[in-house]
Formats: sequence, structure tokens, C-alpha cells
Amino acid sequence: MNGRIPEWIKMKIPGGENYVRLKRATVSVHTVCLEAKCPNIGECFCGGSAAFLILGDCCTRSCRYCAVRHGEPLPADHSEPVRIADAVAELGLSFVVVTSVTRDDLDDGGASHFAACVAEIRRKIPSCGIELLIPDFSGKSGALERIFESRPDIINHNIETTRTMFSELRPQGDYDFSLSVLRRIAEAGFPAKSGLMIGFGETPDDIERTMDDLLHSGCSMLTIGQYLRSHKEGFPVARFYTPDEFDSIAEKATRMGFRHVLSGPLVRSSYHAGIEAGRGQIG
Repeated sequence: MNGRIPEWIKMKIPGGENYVRLKRATVSVHTVCLEAKCPNIGECFCGGSAAFLILGDCCTRSCRYCAVRHGEPLPADHSEPVRIADAVAELGLSFVVVTSVTRDDLDDGGASHFAACVAEIRRKIPSCGIELLIPDFSGKSGALERIFESRPDIINHNIETTRTMFSELRPQGDYDFSLSVLRRIAEAGFPAKSGLMIGFGETPDDIERTMDDLLHSGCSMLTIGQYLRSHKEGFPVARFYTPDEFDSIAEKATRMGFRHVLSGPLVRSSYHAGIEAGRGQIG
């Protein structure tokens, strides 16, 4: 394809009082909004919401679609959970998403750091809802149990792409293992959520089979968005789906049995997280 961005994918230039306030409040912490170049940065920042990125801004894996830099990360900063909670309190958020780069170098993959963030946010803002968007922790012993013990409101683990594209795009991950992570989340009694990007070259049947895999793994909440190339070396976009096609995918997912579905060109896994959790705001 010629790579031209279609007219229905429109990203507003961020600005305004809330945007400036959020950037000021998060100067000592990382947000996915900035690090992953989220297309909703204008809407979410101006709405006073953000997804926090913990454990640094350098990932130990190198997925072909991702804008986050990869390499050898710095040691975990144990003051970070307090700074995250301080930023949440300063912004007056009622729902937050906490995620991380993948840290295969850490003994528990960073699970204890996630738990510390939950504890600090609960201590400082007890009413705040929390979604954790976790990596697979490389299957390290006790990691998921540590996440469960922290008692977040929602646990998200993104499948990211269809089985047919997974090994090419996520060579250091495993499709079936990601499904097993979601299964364990659901079996532990938490709402299990996942996200899927499309536009890599998958077929409609690939999308439906992946949704079926997610559903049968216990996933009840699903986000589906258009893959957008974030840098010139990134994996090329094979197809731009239309808004009507995203609506059709959402209708199919709902018929299949998903409890909550968000599907659209600019939808990302943290988009409207507060609304889907019943908190009445974008989280």
C-alpha cells in the first residue's frame, strides 16, 4: 500500500490547561501516552487522564510494532511507586492504568513493583480504581500471584496481534502462553482484559479466531484498534480498516460474548478505561 493515512484517522495536537497540568504533574514519572506515542494523547491529556509506565522507559524485548525503545534498562527505582501515587493525587484521578516495559532482567519480571504501585495508590487515594496492564513476566514463579495479592480492579494482558502474525511481530513472546496468562487472571476472579491491534496483514478469519481464543481463555473485556507505524523502521501498515469495519468487528465480538468491547481506529488498550470500569471518566 502507499502508506497514506486515511482521513478518518485524525489526531489533534495536544494543548490546553489540563494537558499542561498533566505534563507538569508527571515530570518525574513516565506515561505510555508519551513513550508509546499514543494517538489519543490530546484527548486523554486534555481530559485529565493518563496511563503510567513504570520500571523505566527501556524494554528488554524488541517487538516490531512498538515505539518504546529497547535495550539494557536501569535498575528498578524503588521510589517510583510513591511518585506515581503523588502524581495521581495531584491530578485528582478516580481511575488509573499502570503498565510497564517488559523487564525480563528482573527476578519476578517487575511484579512486586506493580504491587508496590497499587499499595501506594490505595494508601494515598483509597477511592481510586486501578487497572494493571501487565507483561507475561516470562512465566517467573510467583509473579502472577504477587499481582493477584495486590488486588487491582482489572488486570489486562494484551495479546496485541493474531496468532498468524504473532511470531513475526513478537518473536520473544508466545501466543499460547499469553492466553494462559489471561486464563489464570480470570480463574483468580479478576476481570480479564486484552487488546488487539489490526492492520498488520491478518485476515478477517484471523481476527475472529483470535477473539474466540481470547474469549475461551476467560477474557471478558476487549479493545481493538488500528496499528499505526510509529517510526520509519517500524513494521509497515498493510491495511487501514474503516470505522464501519471496526463497528462490525465490535458487533461480532459482542455477539460472541465479550462483556465490554471498544473498537475503533484510534482505540488503544487504556482508552476509556475509567468508563468501562464504571468510574464515569476516561482513565
